[in-house]
Amino acid sequence: MSRFKLLLVLFLITFFNGFAQNGILSDDAKVSILTIGTSDESHTLYGHTGLRVQDKQRGIDIVYNFGYFDFDTPFFLAKFVKGDLQYFVATNPYPDFEYNYRQENRSIYEQTLNLTKTQKQQLFDRLNQSLFSEERFYTYKFIDRNCTTMVIDKVNEVLGSKIITTKKPVQKTYREILNPYLTINFFQKLGVNIIFGPKTDKKAEVLFLPLELMEALKTTKINGSSLVSETKTVFEAKPLENTFSIWNNIYFFSAVILLILVLKKNSLYIAYFSILGLLGLFLSGVGFYSFHEEVAWNYNILLFNPTLLVFLYFLKQKNRKWISNLALFNLLCIVVYMVIIINKAQLLLFLPMLITSTILLAKFARNNRKVR
Repeated sequence: MSRFKLLLVLFLITFFNGFAQNGILSDDAKVSILTIGTSDESHTLYGHTGLRVQDKQRGIDIVYNFGYFDFDTPFFLAKFVKGDLQYFVATNPYPDFEYNYRQENRSIYEQTLNLTKTQKQQLFDRLNQSLFSEERFYTYKFIDRNCTTMVIDKVNEVLGSKIITTKKPVQKTYREILNPYLTINFFQKLGVNIIFGPKTDKKAEVLFLPLELMEALKTTKINGSSLVSETKTVFEAKPLENTFSIWNNIYFFSAVILLILVLKKNSLYIAYFSILGLLGLFLSGVGFYSFHEEVAWNYNILLFNPTLLVFLYFLKQKNRKWISNLALFNLLCIVVYMVIIINKAQLLLFLPMLITSTILLAKFARNNRKVR
């Protein structure tokens, strides 16, 4: 979709929200932050944040969303991975917004902000300015620029300082905050922890997830008073059946990985090291290609090591010297890797692979250390 078409769509959406949108808010106007609960789709794993402006006297009840993107964007996946995909802000009539999330069975929470009339008007004007200017487009960043951080920035602008922020001192890392959202789907959790590198191990100084923002707002003060004047649950999602998956869990995964050691088949060794090596190539490529800081300088390459593919080449050639050399090199990488992640949240996830790789590589190094 071209930018012209997007602008036309945004114009029509806003037009039908009422001509009063660009007018002066009444004394009864309310501004609130809406927090949407999580779901199991990849783009809904962490929830959503929106800003609601309600003014019954002016006939206004709209939600500003900073989380829109166009699936028809040329080379969508490549742009998303690279980190230059353009997101944009758009509005929804509040009844439609609420209806859609009720249909998706996602919880809706509303926190009304304790703003002055001037602050409400300033925020309203700035939101509309973003809607009808080049500001409507922004480059998405997983931690630093998303639907939640954009809302925080807009509100903090009218508050005059960074009133809405993380509670200090920050105790958790980004990875420690993210992992509980992924407990239902083990392989999704494993994949996220593989692709995310050192940045997610830093203390979470940025308030970047919707539910974390909702919790932070409960204790946020401005001039000695609570920033939130009212909190209400608009809709509570119905609990889903918590069915245990036989295969989608760490026990099944660990059993499969450790079974490679028990069966002692070269074909399984080759398949195992091929997967690890190819993952290492992928991590290397993404690290250089992508603008996302979360995937840069990924130390997981020490475990998912691209040199394992070279190791397999020499294994096929039966070159015992280089089989031993590369096995020892990868063992050294694993030792360094263990030092790095020994106190990190993903250690248990990777432990089956660490054990299996260490035993297999030690075996190959020992059996091939001498050339006959």
